[in-house]
Amino acid sequence: MDLMGRSFILLAILLLGSHGCSREPAEQPDRLEHIRETGVLQVITRSSPTTYYTDANGPAGMEYELARQFADELGVELQMIVARGAGDIEPILQNGRADLAAAGLAATELRRQKLRFGPTYLEIRQQLVYRPGTRKPDSLAELDGRLGVVTGSALEERLQQLQTEHAELQWTSYRNKSQQELLEMVANGELDYTVANANEIAHARRYYADVAVAFDLSEALEVAWALAADDDPSLYEAVQHFFEAQRASGQLAELRERYQGTIREFDYVDTRTFLQRIAERLPRYRADFRAAADAEGFDWRLLAAVAYQESHWDPDALSPTGVRGMMMLTRTTAERVGVDDRTDAQQSIHGGARYLREVVGKFPERIPEPDRLWLALAAYNIGFGHLEDARRLTEARGGDPDRWADVRDHLPLLSQKKWYTQTRYGYARGREPVQFVRNVRGYYAVLTWLDDQRNNSLRPLAPPQIISPVL
Repeated sequence: MDLMGRSFILLAILLLGSHGCSREPAEQPDRLEHIRETGVLQVITRSSPTTYYTDANGPAGMEYELARQFADELGVELQMIVARGAGDIEPILQNGRADLAAAGLAATELRRQKLRFGPTYLEIRQQLVYRPGTRKPDSLAELDGRLGVVTGSALEERLQQLQTEHAELQWTSYRNKSQQELLEMVANGELDYTVANANEIAHARRYYADVAVAFDLSEALEVAWALAADDDPSLYEAVQHFFEAQRASGQLAELRERYQGTIREFDYVDTRTFLQRIAERLPRYRADFRAAADAEGFDWRLLAAVAYQESHWDPDALSPTGVRGMMMLTRTTAERVGVDDRTDAQQSIHGGARYLREVVGKFPERIPEPDRLWLALAAYNIGFGHLEDARRLTEARGGDPDRWADVRDHLPLLSQKKWYTQTRYGYARGREPVQFVRNVRGYYAVLTWLDDQRNNSLRPLAPPQIISPVL
């Protein structure tokens, strides 16, 4: 046999042997299986008051809460990854360095071409922001000054779309600044305009008096979690099931209430007054609030918020009904909690804290926080008996008497004859405790945020994982 013939036979033997010894390649686990095998869900987010932040109690924010609950459902640990900027989120997802994005992302048409979005859980509008006291523009054509926007954000994407119709539209892109920083720059006069989402503006207006909305730049946009478009569908389907369950159980609505329910449109004068009082009056009483809070097991900033709502931190405050002092105690309540002089700020603060602790203790321990606290604040304002009437009405009408959002909706009925005649304690101005709790929650949120800023504690999870494709 010649050399060519022997070579052909050898090649055939090698090929047959190779075929006979071959094995099917091991099947790669899908994304969901991989997460369960590693025991870690990696979620990319951005640090902001509306998404993810840390306070004195640890990580918080609506996106964090949702991601934590999803990780718990999967039975894995949660690892939050904080992007340096909105423009970094998409490449990080596409490179597989995160499993999903929970970052308050608007599902714009352009983003939908590159990412897969889960169920909508929020709607937002994009708005142009200016500084009160300067000329308010009514359209893009009237802009006359410096406009700043976060690089790679949906807001910049919207400006790029509008630029096709308004060739004169110009702006500066900021890669290393957050949306909150740009809003602060407008408030301080360092920028003339910025564009932001309506929910972020509402948050900012509580901390910076000098920001206002000029006009909308978009219709309502859907906000949802985002995943890499080329991923297998396993994780996407799990996300869908998770949000369906969250809606059906009422947990999603409860979470929105917790994080969005404190947002209210502060009056411009009200905001300026509050911030001035924080600077001028609060330092005199901060130590007393801390001491009373430590004694009764409260957050001192909550007590300060109650006191501001009651008296604007004025120890000599007096109402037409005779309640008096920093915490606006009645004479009877003051005597019960050991306050001899209601105009003594220290006595009033400690007495108010003792009274609030007493009221909280009247509610069953089965009621979860923060509902138990919000119910107690309402009772602090209207009286425990009237609050119990509202809880009974809530239950009789199919609501949950242990859930603040349900009781809140029924409190105004106490001023309607049809309903208060059916109660034990009769007529009450039921809208007042609703406003009281809303205001206290708003002031509490502002005080918490400012105090965390003061202590330089507004930072991501420790140790943080902050990644970016940009070196």
